[in-house]
Amino acid sequence: MSTIFPTLYDIFMKPLEKRKFISIRSQLLAKATGQVLEIGSGTGINFPLYRGVQSVTAIEPNPNMSERAIENKTKAVVPIEIVKVGAESLPFEDNTYDTVVATLVFCTIPNVEKALREMKRVCKPNGTILMFEHVKMRDPFLSKLQDWLTPAWKRVCDGCCLNRETENLVKQNGLPIVAKKEFYNGLFVTLQIRNDKKEC
Repeated sequence: MSTIFPTLYDIFMKPLEKRKFISIRSQLLAKATGQVLEIGSGTGINFPLYRGVQSVTAIEPNPNMSERAIENKTKAVVPIEIVKVGAESLPFEDNTYDTVVATLVFCTIPNVEKALREMKRVCKPNGTILMFEHVKMRDPFLSKLQDWLTPAWKRVCDGCCLNRETENLVKQNGLPIVAKKEFYNGLFVTLQIRNDKKEC
């Protein structure tokens, strides 16, 4: 895991966050309820935005990211616990969380399908999964550009895949999307997903 990337992430993302992303995040997280699990919390940018939830368990495998999240944790109005673990093997019981959140993280998860299965497992039946991700674009030229840039981009940006088809993977893993919004010509999407599974 990169030690430089957490610093670069904050520097390069700050203009986007101030202009648009903070609004997207706030609107999405307003749908969170109860006990929340956040996947790949990074520098904790979502922490101050949670309202009306009981608590947030935030997982983050990169300790350099977690160190930078401490300041945002102090700004939170709900209890936040940070756990150093990856998304593919969650140390939580089945049906623990009312809401699972993932924002701009699925581009870097090595085994996406395993992470989705884990999210589905720990989320309660008919619970909510909220995602804000960049995805492969529909435009043929732009999608090919994403394919071309991804190998170099992954090396620089801690494994980030520009061309990941996250929305399709969500559907293929039996997670029905109940609401979707697109931004920047479909480069970014928010997804509200119902965890459609029977009580275990």
